Amino acid sequence: MPADDDTPPQPALTREALVTAALRVLERDGLAGLSMRKVAAEVGVKAASLYWHVRNKQELLDLLNDAIMADAVAPPRKGDWRSQFLEYGRRYRRLLLDRRDAAKVVAGRLAPGPHLLRLMEEQLDRLREAGFSDADAAMTTYLLGAYVQGFVLQEQSPISAEETTGTARGAIAAAAGERFRALPPGEFPNLVALAGALTEPAMDARFDFGLERILDGLATLLPPDNR
Repeated sequence: MPADDDTPPQPALTREALVTAALRVLERDGLAGLSMRKVAAEVGVKAASLYWHVRNKQELLDLLNDAIMADAVAPPRKGDWRSQFLEYGRRYRRLLLDRRDAAKVVAGRLAPGPHLLRLMEEQLDRLREAGFSDADAAMTTYLLGAYVQGFVLQEQSPISAEETTGTARGAIAAAAGERFRALPPGEFPNLVALAGALTEPAMDARFDFGLERILDGLATLLPPDNR
């Protein structure tokens, strides 16, 4: 039977449309549920059509990595280098928390697309301007990214089996604190004494503590007047 001449032709699949569709699938089904077949269905083509643009799922993840970095905000220009990178770390964490499984996509991945390139350039510019050597600036970009990504990966992992059944994290932490307090003090004096300090701080406070200690360490690489 001949095709209906009034049927509009299917638009050619672009890489941009492919990435947009993949981001929708990631948000809906998570990284474990992301597949070439699902992305193809999202844009209304057969999976084979995707292979004109990416060879496999790993190349698709490279594109997703850069797409996620499109929303990353570079360290601000105002303030000293410490305040710049404290703000940058907080914003980066928020970005990864706001997109489902974003940390799982970007963690450990060096796929320098245009958005990541611009972000890295801005970071290195701030660090060199602050007085870091070229080698230290390069290592710092890796260190800060690894800290934020690793923190979010841990933050988004179940704190215990109870969380997977619907118990809130706060309730689980509170119960752990009570368990610590109930331990025999002669056998576990530190756990009993520090029960609250171990279980009560919010994740924001934990994140800032770690980031600030990293910045403290980095400051020792600078001349005293630049710290």
